[in-house]
Amino acid sequence: MGMTALHVAVLMGGFSSERPVSLASGNPCADALEAEGFRVTRIDVTRNVASVLAELKPDVAFNALHGPFGEDGTIQGILEYLQIPYTHSGVLASALAMNKVQAKRVAGACGIPIAEDRLMQRAEIGQTHPMAPPYVVKPVNEGSSFGVVIVDEGQSAPPQSITSSEWPYGETVMVERFVRGREFTCGVVDGKPLCVTEIVPVGQKFYDFDAKYKPGGSKHILPAEVKPNIYQKIQSLAVQAHQIMGCRGVSRSDFRFDEERGEEGLIWLEINTQPGMTPTSLVPEMAAEAGMSFGAFLRWMVEDASCLR
Repeated sequence: MGMTALHVAVLMGGFSSERPVSLASGNPCADALEAEGFRVTRIDVTRNVASVLAELKPDVAFNALHGPFGEDGTIQGILEYLQIPYTHSGVLASALAMNKVQAKRVAGACGIPIAEDRLMQRAEIGQTHPMAPPYVVKPVNEGSSFGVVIVDEGQSAPPQSITSSEWPYGETVMVERFVRGREFTCGVVDGKPLCVTEIVPVGQKFYDFDAKYKPGGSKHILPAEVKPNIYQKIQSLAVQAHQIMGCRGVSRSDFRFDEERGEEGLIWLEINTQPGMTPTSLVPEMAAEAGMSFGAFLRWMVEDASCLR
């Protein structure tokens, strides 16, 4: 069967807090795959997705889900059970990378530079700083910067939002030393690094949800303008993290860099096994810089799809 005859189910939407992001990724992917000649079915994922896929029997599942269920090994396990080849990383790598604390433990044990952190229950934070500011509070299993709170040096107590009954991001959080400086990211495709991109938020304190997804919310400088040794180190660490976590297909690692500390100021933050595919997303820009059109990039992902990832 020729690749263009393949029936590709694009999984998108879902029921995590990242549903809008997933839809914004999935629809352009479905459009581009149709333009490449594939037969495409768009699936807005609900909890009956297993029965939908079992009836549909696609040749490949293109995973455009983000957040819990789509990015944490759960949908990957369903696809393994149904024996439907799928894109991106498998069960173990997805589950490991999605848990920020466990991913950092593995990365740090393998020599990747990470920031000091503490795993805490939200209620433990209360009115007392868990570490000297500045620090960052992050939900353990969320993406797209949902729930990320930066606590500055001048704040007398942690923000009340962290212990509020309205907090929707779970009871366990990671408290992490804030790393000053510039923000960089690097994609990895098929085990090889793409270019390094510097992210400069526009009108935002950091690369938060608005900076990520609103047009003009951030400026992407690629290739990043940084000393060659730092540029190469970022690429090297991105590939190392991809390999350590057992990722497949496409991943993207994020970094902070404090120039005053030289090479020691480069800190790995996390790895994303389901990088966004929206019009403002980073990895498609990196692929384009490497000479891959959006359609060709997605075609490669479909051709790379498999089970037992």
